[in-house]
Formats: sequence, structure tokens, C-alpha cells
Amino acid sequence: MSLMEISSSRSANPVDIVERIAAVNDWSFARSSEDEVTLVMTGKWTDYQISFTWMGEIEALHLACAFDLRVPERRRAELLELVTMINEQLWVGHFDFWANDGLVMFRHALVLAGGVEASGPQCESMLATATEACERYYQAFQFVMWAGKSPREAMEAVMFETHGEA
Repeated sequence: MSLMEISSSRSANPVDIVERIAAVNDWSFARSSEDEVTLVMTGKWTDYQISFTWMGEIEALHLACAFDLRVPERRRAELLELVTMINEQLWVGHFDFWANDGLVMFRHALVLAGGVEASGPQCESMLATATEACERYYQAFQFVMWAGKSPREAMEAVMFETHGEA
């Protein structure tokens, strides 16, 4: 018998944990199904729509963080290059470009195989990872889409860190 054949029962749906976190923090959220909750959060640059979906068949809690950035057809090649450059910098999660919808999205998953339970700190960490990545790189997307900058120029601009105050 393999470890994957051992059945386990889960005492809580991980989406319930995310919903409790949203309620405690007084964040706007909607539960669209038993296995999905969507939060709306205001960031420094834009609003984020963050969906957590429990995918029971693969035992993973999936996070998708979308923001309003429609990619015009003429800028898609540069955007794909930028997404690749950004993903090389990330240790956890990744950005995707959904060509059919022209959307950029940050995605991440927490694998809970074998009946492992999700914790509040794990879900909060997923949320923080997503919003921090989106906040850090949002302007790079804007530079490429609307300022006509190259992906390299956009990355150099957002990777520049200041220390102290003037």
C-alpha cells in the first residue's frame, strides 16, 4: 500500500479558515460555493480580487490574485517577457498571463495531501505573499503596458530600493 492510498478525513474545509480570517479583519468577502471564497482588498496601487479555492481532488488550497490590468494585444510579447523576468525573482508563487481574458494574475497553492489541515498562519502567509508580490511588481506591469518601457527597464525601476528618507 502506498501512502497515497491511505484515506484520511479532513475536519475542516480550508476555505472556512480563510473566511474566518477575512471576517476577523473586517475584509470584504463573498463565499461563492462551499469550496471558494473571494476577498477584495485595497492595495497601494490598485484593488485586488483574491480567490481561495479548495481543490479536493488534488488536496490543495489554490490562491488566485487578480488586479485590473487589461493587456492590449500589441504589448503581450513584452508582458510575457516581463512575467518571466518577475517569476525568476520569486521563491513562492508565480504570475500568469491569461491570454483569453488579457489578464495578469498571481497564483499560489498550499498542498495539504494526506489530510493535513491548513492553519490560520499558513493562509495568512499565502495572502501576504500574493499581495506583497502584486504590490512590488504592479508598477513594472504599468511601465510596460502604458509607459512603453522595455521589460528590463521596468524591472530595474521596481527592483531599485531606497533606504531612509530625504
